[in-house]
Amino acid sequence: MAISKLNDRIHLIDGFDLGLKQRTGSYVINEQQLTIIETGPSPSVEHVKEGLNELGLPLEEVRYIIVTHIHLDHAGGAGLLMQECPNATLIVHPKGARHLSDPSRLIAGARAVYGDKFDSLFNPIVPVHEHRIEVKTEGGKLQIGPGCTLEFWDTPGHAKHHFGIYDPVSNGFFAGDTAGIRYIQLIEDGIDFYLPSTSPNQFDPGAMKASIERMEEQQFDWLYYGHYGADKNPQAALGQVLEWLEVFVEEGAAAYRSGESADQLAKRLAAPVMAQLADQGMEQPHRVEPYIEMDLQVSAQGLLDYFHRQS
Repeated sequence: MAISKLNDRIHLIDGFDLGLKQRTGSYVINEQQLTIIETGPSPSVEHVKEGLNELGLPLEEVRYIIVTHIHLDHAGGAGLLMQECPNATLIVHPKGARHLSDPSRLIAGARAVYGDKFDSLFNPIVPVHEHRIEVKTEGGKLQIGPGCTLEFWDTPGHAKHHFGIYDPVSNGFFAGDTAGIRYIQLIEDGIDFYLPSTSPNQFDPGAMKASIERMEEQQFDWLYYGHYGADKNPQAALGQVLEWLEVFVEEGAAAYRSGESADQLAKRLAAPVMAQLADQGMEQPHRVEPYIEMDLQVSAQGLLDYFHRQS
């Protein structure tokens, strides 16, 4: 079990998504109303439970479970974890709520993409009863302690059903995937590196850029990433994601015009990414290559889907 203490109130439990360390995690905010942000997929729920037990936090005390969006790597385990937390309410974006109470479309879509791997990656996906779901959107608030009221921002770009959560106590923001991916494997080696996440099927570059620029304007002290960990230099991180977003969109447009496949576009994206990492002195590419290759493959699919929708 891997648990990171981020400050006196917040811990990060590694969910070992896809069997990988530091891929996707769940944030635990230990306020008067015990709150979890992100569940990960269902296979991660056991790790979340073990982490809570190690922290001495009973499942019965969990009051809120929040998911930034309903992609299965962030919310697939919501129903399973809700079963284990009898006093919890699930907080979700209004455009995602119905898919968590009736996940049939989520399941069908994921099965179409992952095929025979679906069961091992995501099962079981358990529906959440409507009476245990509460929606929050732009400007919504949730008091979880005497001195802590979380604030919800609508943050489209990665998905339309995406919100971010502002924590005033740490002046931090739980960004989900809209702010991109933080490669902690590289950061631990002294290379600060971030990429946008342009996965299908609701990627919108204009909305993503606007959401990230709004985050920049707020001057956060911390940015809490869905993938992965807490960053204490949000301005530099967000700026880097915006720069790469331009590259991704340009390369995606060129690939779409040329009729390239997602595999071809992923290789096209990998060339400047790996070149920059080499320039920055990356010494152990094997530590991060599986993560980057997977992310670029998914981002390539989302880019081609976006340009197909625009045509």
